[in-house]
Amino acid sequence: MTEDIQENVVHGEENVFVQKFQEYLAEFVYGGIDGSVTTFAVVAGAVGAGLDSSVIIILGFANLFADGFAMSIGAYLSSKTDVDNYEKHKAIEYWEVENIPEKEREEIREVFREKGFTGKLLEEVVATITADKDRWVDVMMKEELGLIEETKSPFKIGLITFISFLILGFIPLLVYVLDMMIDIKGDLLIWSTSLTFLSFALIGYLKGVVNSKNRFASVATTVLMGAAAALVAYYVGDFLEGIMSK
Repeated sequence: MTEDIQENVVHGEENVFVQKFQEYLAEFVYGGIDGSVTTFAVVAGAVGAGLDSSVIIILGFANLFADGFAMSIGAYLSSKTDVDNYEKHKAIEYWEVENIPEKEREEIREVFREKGFTGKLLEEVVATITADKDRWVDVMMKEELGLIEETKSPFKIGLITFISFLILGFIPLLVYVLDMMIDIKGDLLIWSTSLTFLSFALIGYLKGVVNSKNRFASVATTVLMGAAAALVAYYVGDFLEGIMSK
């Protein structure tokens, strides 16, 4: 009996973790996309310019942490702005409900009249909604202002974005870091490209899950996007290296 209880607790904790991960999956996906693409572009551009592996690692890590931090701060501030904006308008609606209830009641009536409610049914709906201030304000926020409360933590949004950026953005650099330790044979850019495209495919699949789109199409577009960014960076680096070496 005790073992069953412990197993249920473990499964319950696992389910909570899965639910939380799914809740922030969009931030993980978009942080990962940006991290993979930008870091791989730095690597490809540096290789195109003929830079040494040590320089590629330095540039890659500088980009990884600087861009990752900037992106996470941007995600945090964007979410925090939405939360603050919602709370500001919510406070205004509460003030209006308490101080000018007839005007607010008429606004509720107008909202549901436009939805097709009329006569006695309309008045019953208005009476039901306005009988509870919290429900009243909630309806006004959604129906009048078109605002929906953000349930996700701005801090967690920024943190997940940063972690995803670092983890998936590190993949293009992994081969170069390992090469410094164990001397990998073969073309390092090819190895880096292969690993990075696998990460693109994973991100594309997760993006399809988040957007409820065709998984194959999402994988294909993400991989093509990454390939385009890499080609542009590589040939720009090659072009500039040619100019500078003259």
